[in-house]
Amino acid sequence: MLYRKMPKNGDELSILGFGAMRLPTRSNGSIDEEKATQMVRYAIDNGVNYVDTAWPYHMGQSEPFLACALADGYREKVKIATKMPQWMVKSHVDMDHFLNAQLQKLNTDHIDYYLVHSLVGSSWKTIRDLGLAEFLDRAKADGRIINAGFSYHGSGEDFKDVVDGYDWDFCQIQYNFLDENIQAGTKGLEYAASRGLGVVIMEPLRGGNLADPVPSEVINIWNEAEIKRSPVQWAFRWVWNHPEITVVLSGMSEPNQVEENLKAAEDGFANSLNNKELKLVEKVADKYRELMKINCTGCRYCMPCPQGVDIPACFETYNNLFMFGGKDRLMMMYAAKLGGILRGADRNFASQCVQCGQCLDLCPQNLPIPGMLEKVAEEFEGPGLGERMEFAKQLFANDSC
Repeated sequence: MLYRKMPKNGDELSILGFGAMRLPTRSNGSIDEEKATQMVRYAIDNGVNYVDTAWPYHMGQSEPFLACALADGYREKVKIATKMPQWMVKSHVDMDHFLNAQLQKLNTDHIDYYLVHSLVGSSWKTIRDLGLAEFLDRAKADGRIINAGFSYHGSGEDFKDVVDGYDWDFCQIQYNFLDENIQAGTKGLEYAASRGLGVVIMEPLRGGNLADPVPSEVINIWNEAEIKRSPVQWAFRWVWNHPEITVVLSGMSEPNQVEENLKAAEDGFANSLNNKELKLVEKVADKYRELMKINCTGCRYCMPCPQGVDIPACFETYNNLFMFGGKDRLMMMYAAKLGGILRGADRNFASQCVQCGQCLDLCPQNLPIPGMLEKVAEEFEGPGLGERMEFAKQLFANDSC
């Protein structure tokens, strides 16, 4: 296992982190604790020392599962990261309630890396104004948390405001070879690093979509490489190639995934891919984009929409459906993200478009945005949306404080 230093505190962290969001499950949906424990401990025995979880993962069961998995001396071998469910915080007092509950659920007296979960520009302003800085300062002073950070899913332009809004130790962003210009993107990565933050990466495989199944057109390009690697290895190596990155998370759900990811991490050196290899990855990214139905780059020039539609997020979900499949999962995520459940904000559904045309003059790609939003609404809304939203509320708002 290779290790990189967290800039502000010098912690030597494994470049591969274990994400406890996609643990193996039984037929009833509960965590397969025996299998998952074996996987977590095997990863730790082979050098992984950063384990990431959050309040809503596995319907609230990820944190208590980890308390058991990290017994028998394993807690002392790792840094635990978990997250404040900011969309559920309604007052300053709630921040302490959630943290104290998480300490109990994880059976620990401190959280090594504590994040404010899933921020966007609007939710950052809300949680900031509830006294977040005072809470984090107090929790660090009394030892309940050691390092403070945030995970981010908003626009690139809002990302700087969050980075500059507190003396953060680290941040967590979505980043892979398809998302250089999505959300925080490469510019955000470089900006956070320039401010001294450690950077943890989520979705290096785009939720597993860059791993399996892989379109045959993409496989043909990977096969052009002189050094043969699996699509998973290529995706990880591309992310690890960036020296600004400290840890790359992987939500592993099968033992063979742990094995493959550990193997990939053996060669995850910064600046280790040559120009020819980087060009090959770029060619793969171009092929994926060619397969997209909507040529949206996520620049967000079309935003804000006067009706509140999150146009880039709608198009991203639609593209993912045609590039990767998995409609049931994407319909649930559409309900959760665009329904305001994960973001603690108003609904941003495609069907809210009134075809005012304001976005048409702003789009650098000259996309027929209103017509495309109609297609998104046809695909993801209609019968069953209300039920999916109710289920998403239960999934992401399982409050037991």
